[in-house]
Amino acid sequence: MYFTDLDLNDSVLDALDSMHFEECTPIQEKAIPALLEGRDLIGVAQTGTGKTAAYLLPILNKLSEGNYPEDAVNCVIMAPTRELAQQIDQAMEGFSYFMNVSSVAVYGGNDGIVFAQQKRGLIKGADVVIATPGRLIAHIQMGYVDLSHVSFFVLDEADRMLDMGFYDDIMQIVRLLPEKRHTIMFSATMPQKIQQLAKTILHDPVEVKIAVSRPADKIKQSAYMCYEKQKLGLIRWLFRHEEAKRVIVFASKKTKVKDVTRSLKQMGMNVSEMHSDLEQAKRDEVMLGFKNGHINILVATDILSRGIDIDDIQMVINYDVPHDYEDYVHRIGRTARAGNDGAALTFVSPDDSRYFRQIEDFLGKKVERLDIPEELGGNPIPEVKKETEGKRKGSKNRGKRKPNAHRTRNSQQDNNPKKQHRPRRKPARNSGNEAPANKN
Repeated sequence: MYFTDLDLNDSVLDALDSMHFEECTPIQEKAIPALLEGRDLIGVAQTGTGKTAAYLLPILNKLSEGNYPEDAVNCVIMAPTRELAQQIDQAMEGFSYFMNVSSVAVYGGNDGIVFAQQKRGLIKGADVVIATPGRLIAHIQMGYVDLSHVSFFVLDEADRMLDMGFYDDIMQIVRLLPEKRHTIMFSATMPQKIQQLAKTILHDPVEVKIAVSRPADKIKQSAYMCYEKQKLGLIRWLFRHEEAKRVIVFASKKTKVKDVTRSLKQMGMNVSEMHSDLEQAKRDEVMLGFKNGHINILVATDILSRGIDIDDIQMVINYDVPHDYEDYVHRIGRTARAGNDGAALTFVSPDDSRYFRQIEDFLGKKVERLDIPEELGGNPIPEVKKETEGKRKGSKNRGKRKPNAHRTRNSQQDNNPKKQHRPRRKPARNSGNEAPANKN
């Protein structure tokens, strides 16, 4: 479906035309008509499916037609992170270019001048307020925020907001909104807590679900099965043999991010890091440098797995396996965007092999295994390592076992020498809770 097939006014279509947006994504095709009808909506869609436009376009369409109070906040869009709020704000600027619709982005991590600008926008009544929960609450507590005229309320990435502990903040904001309003919620997943929140704040909503899609075919996926201690040497080896341009390395912990960044800097690589220990000003500086091409390699925690919109990332490296297939899709979805090719490489340690098998089950295929260079110790075959390790641990105590201990694995019998040496003339009676059978 094309945007021209939707009931959007000329101002919106002119903006889309200037941005070379022609064809709707599946979430836009399903959500926009329902929202133009004024229905509440809950959309289940992952990052990168076009959900921002799916709710912004119909809201802007209605606001541009007038009949909404001037000098009042008419729309509140909540986002879990500063980065996503910035991205929505940028999309807002493009989509509203030909309209007389004002907006202000409200998020933390900035100086007093920016706070004053946010305050001024809230007091004057920007049509659209794009905010993180904590910073909007801070302004509300100052006593100058009036949300009594809000006609549109949007929760973007609602699951992340609840995971980050923003439920009470969200409900505090909801209590300040008119009962009669148009409410829209988007979430990448639909756990019980999201369903309960939807029942609380939505009225007879339309449900639009776009299943978690498998990674784009243009992403070449591969994996190294390696020991944890081989990872640092492996990533150094990779960047000695591969051209390092536009690469994101995802690690599970801040300590690993720092270790990898330090190691690559020692090689003279143009690399920077991104994690929650950094001040917001530094995070902004790093992101700007990466977007502008001044930084070639960005090592980050999952703070960047969603909400980063850069089209020319050539490779994603999973230094650690994400423990959820959706996180894997989000991570590697940073590459092969806008029709480009891309590569995704994952380091799989023995402890993470079961998570990687779950990812492969979701993908419906086995990811290509690559050989570890001999100089790094070769392939350890870690997919069977954990099983053999268990046997080795048991073998250390074989000579110490007491007679007849092999007959049962019941912990009470094993720990009672009398029972171990007592001849068993008949099976012991049991109330129905039999000891588990020896599977080995």
